[in-house]
Amino acid sequence: MTLSIEWIDERDGGAGAREEQWIDLLEKLLQIAGPKEEITVGVVTLTLTDDEGIRELNRQYRGLDKPTDVLSFSLLEGEEPEIHYEDEYEASEEGDEEWKDEDKASNPFANLLGDIVISVPRAEAQAQEYGHSLERELGFLFVHGFLHLLGYDHDDAEQEKEMFAKQEEVLKEAGLTR
Repeated sequence: MTLSIEWIDERDGGAGAREEQWIDLLEKLLQIAGPKEEITVGVVTLTLTDDEGIRELNRQYRGLDKPTDVLSFSLLEGEEPEIHYEDEYEASEEGDEEWKDEDKASNPFANLLGDIVISVPRAEAQAQEYGHSLERELGFLFVHGFLHLLGYDHDDAEQEKEMFAKQEEVLKEAGLTR
């Protein structure tokens, strides 16, 4: 297994050719950012939504009743998440060759890194406001969210400087400059 993105488009009208190109770009960014952080295996779930969808999540999980650009929900931080799944995912007693790691064989969620949710309308508005492409803004938000999944934050000036330098390094390597 390698690093990959599982994505969902919750917006009215769903995904089209434009979004398919975005996912290719975001996969590329994941392949750059992951190894820089010594992450080479895992799944990131990406949800594209609208301002109302992200506002609801922001209210529910952060107590802020307003839209935002990106939210991250890590499965790596803190205590082990209590995840329940049906027995159909249990490892086969017959020694199914597909599973190489017995600890992960009985847990289909073992390689999940977490969820990133991006508001496409926010990304569009911010791209215009900052004078760069939508692709660059989506890339910025995705890498920002990915670093949050790994535990990075920007609560103070030092943390912000470190996190934003890492983001810019990945974006520059991918050719997404301002």
